[in-house]
Amino acid sequence: MSPTSPTTSPVSPVFAGHGHVTFLGAGPGDPGLLTLRAVEALAGADVLIAEPEVLEVVRGHARAGVSTPELTVVDEASTAAGVPVLRDAVNLVMEAARGGRRVVRAVTGDPGLDGNAGAEMLACAAEGIPFEVVPGVANVVGVPAYAGVPLRDEQGTDVRFVDARTADDRCWAEVGASDGTVVVSTSLDSVAAAAGELVAAGRKPDTPLTVTIAGTTTRQRTWNATLGTIAQVFKQGKVLPSPEGHRPVIAVVGERSAPAQRDQLSWFESKPLFGWRVLVPRTKEQAASLSDQLRSYGAVPHEVPTIAVEPPRTPQQMERAVKGLVTGRYEWIAFTSVNAVKAVREKFEEYGLDARAFAGIKVAAVGEQTAAALVDFGVKPDLVPSGEQSAAGLLEDWPPYDPVFDPIDRVFLPRADIATETLVAGLIELGWEVDDVTAYRTVRASPPPADTREAIKGGGFDAVLFTSSSTVRNLVGIAGKPHNVTVIACIGPATAKTAEEHGLRVDVLSPEPSVHKLAEALAEFGLRRREAALEAGDPVTRPSERRPGARRRRTT
Repeated sequence: MSPTSPTTSPVSPVFAGHGHVTFLGAGPGDPGLLTLRAVEALAGADVLIAEPEVLEVVRGHARAGVSTPELTVVDEASTAAGVPVLRDAVNLVMEAARGGRRVVRAVTGDPGLDGNAGAEMLACAAEGIPFEVVPGVANVVGVPAYAGVPLRDEQGTDVRFVDARTADDRCWAEVGASDGTVVVSTSLDSVAAAAGELVAAGRKPDTPLTVTIAGTTTRQRTWNATLGTIAQVFKQGKVLPSPEGHRPVIAVVGERSAPAQRDQLSWFESKPLFGWRVLVPRTKEQAASLSDQLRSYGAVPHEVPTIAVEPPRTPQQMERAVKGLVTGRYEWIAFTSVNAVKAVREKFEEYGLDARAFAGIKVAAVGEQTAAALVDFGVKPDLVPSGEQSAAGLLEDWPPYDPVFDPIDRVFLPRADIATETLVAGLIELGWEVDDVTAYRTVRASPPPADTREAIKGGGFDAVLFTSSSTVRNLVGIAGKPHNVTVIACIGPATAKTAEEHGLRVDVLSPEPSVHKLAEALAEFGLRRREAALEAGDPVTRPSERRPGARRRRTT
């Protein structure tokens, strides 16, 4: 038997009529940095009390219906200055725990480095409320890692951590006397002042410095400078504090943060689509794997469904085909989309059938996503194209009808009402009889929210992925034509032709009719664009930052 951890249960214990509190570190901002234990604790929470900066990071892992009371801002002077003061966290935590509820208190970074969390732990201890601590990735460690700034070298460089908001003269004097790495937690409008404190304490003005805002998120940006030049670098770059200028900034001082080294080690900000807002004209369910792929390139996918799926107007044809499937009318059933799988599955459930009804029938899937939907249904496809994932690719591998080996010559083809005839014609040519059945109808989706429509037309998106001609027509119909600065990527020549007919300039064409190849082609386009900018000595910008009236990035 393998050893188990004492914290493997997703449900926290409840003792003596009290609830239980989990103080949870949510990390610097990247949701992927949550620990497995953090995800377990969130799944079992009755109440989630999170700082505003990390609420969206953790909320996605909490169960439906979890209570999320808001931390109140009560200090009017600080609020007017743009510095929110969180209060009543202790009262919120204690009130929920006294009621016997499982509370997760999520903080930025790590609870052990959060003074407020420490005070809340003492309040729990004083009242006998059981609690636990789930460590998180500390900002002072995670942000430099994402910025490509190692804190120690092979000689074991001394590393000091300073919070500029609370540091006094003695603290600055100590770190100023050191020749090791100094990691400073500060704010955008206080970076120059912190650099001045270090110079006054004995650090040389030419000591290398990196400053990172919005660390570990796709808004991350890092500047290279020295202690003596950082104020000028910010001035030349028009990096000005905003109402959010108080938000955490991590500055690293020392030889390990030298620009030449960061140029080689900046793995995160150098991703080919870093920070790009990419419009994906699909539902979240359909776009899941595609959106994950885009995120791996540094992009921020935004799913907008352009097509809605509805039942056929006359369901009798589908009903007869499903009954024929059960009674042995077909040798094959061919699925050309995930929606077709869903339509058949729903009809099966309506009749009380399950995947066992496919026994003795050969099953084909047009591609990997459709095959995955079948596997989820409990059906392993017998045929998936070995080459191109399309109707043409499926026909390349489809065997001709052989009366000796095939007792039945009929194929059930559940499809959309607007499907092309390529597959039907090809199967007939191979000697098969085809029952081409409308399993679902595709209709234009409802328009997206007003801010999304404005972003599409105003150039707020950096790229759009068009996966079919219908997505072009429908997106333009429900939201308007994308701005001319937006990169247009199309899955194939037919889709590209439709885009051009709508007045769009096609920048990227997938080498194969595959959504994943399309995303890969967009990433290659972004990489070439980035390399060209660096070679020319120009700043690396996103397409949306070059539109008329676009504002330079100013804040975290």
